[in-house]
Amino acid sequence: MIGVLSVQFKPVIGNKEANLQKVYEFIEENSDKKLDLVVLPEFFSTGIDGKAFVEQPEDIDGGDVIEFMCKTAKRFNTNIVSGTVIVQDNGKRYNTCFVINREGKVVATYRKIHLYNYFGGNEGSYTTAGNKTLVVDMDFGKLGISVCFDIKFPMHYRKLIQQGAEIIVSPSAWIALNSLSDKQKEDYITTWCAMNICRATENLVYFVTANQSGVVNNALFAVGNSMICAPMGEVLENAGNEDKAIYHEADLEIVRNYKKTVPVAQME
Repeated sequence: MIGVLSVQFKPVIGNKEANLQKVYEFIEENSDKKLDLVVLPEFFSTGIDGKAFVEQPEDIDGGDVIEFMCKTAKRFNTNIVSGTVIVQDNGKRYNTCFVINREGKVVATYRKIHLYNYFGGNEGSYTTAGNKTLVVDMDFGKLGISVCFDIKFPMHYRKLIQQGAEIIVSPSAWIALNSLSDKQKEDYITTWCAMNICRATENLVYFVTANQSGVVNNALFAVGNSMICAPMGEVLENAGNEDKAIYHEADLEIVRNYKKTVPVAQME
């Protein structure tokens, strides 16, 4: 069994120190549990701050944000999927997820492939898309990485399970317009939750999202509803709309047994 913690919160725009402290406190509050994997939201250190993304990207190694998370991982003896930060490499910016092990070492990075360039989104105007999927051998099993809008693309996940992924995570900042009607907002959240469930059961893996929550600005709100879903689609935990960390122990032997009996990775 592996202990999984998904952290959901509303980052403070322009206050990196406060956001890192918030993450630290969530992990510390749950440090009495078996912590094998902690997942943080997309843009967890900055919030959705277009100006910071363009003018203040981190160095290619993640800068002081990832340095802090490496120390935190070592302090609490846990693996951390450090949401995403915008990093600059050879004049280009990438929305990058850092995977950190218990020793506080970065063991892999994933550059978001499917950028949010639709329905008014302009992520591609300030970042460059990655081109490589990622599955990492961790001390508990094989971890597949996706980020936010990747969830719209089922074949992304097919590639991850073909590479052996047993648990897949998705740091996210899934947002919607404040101007939507109550019914539209409800439908939007329902769709988000359905995609979580679907990505788990169609791939027979544990699927974990860590989303932002709360009102982002005058135009946008984050839908929250970070989830931990079991391989057959059962919702084990849902954070709702609060600033909240959710926890569950996942049995990867269930996934391994499914892989032997229902070879979805090889099916057309």
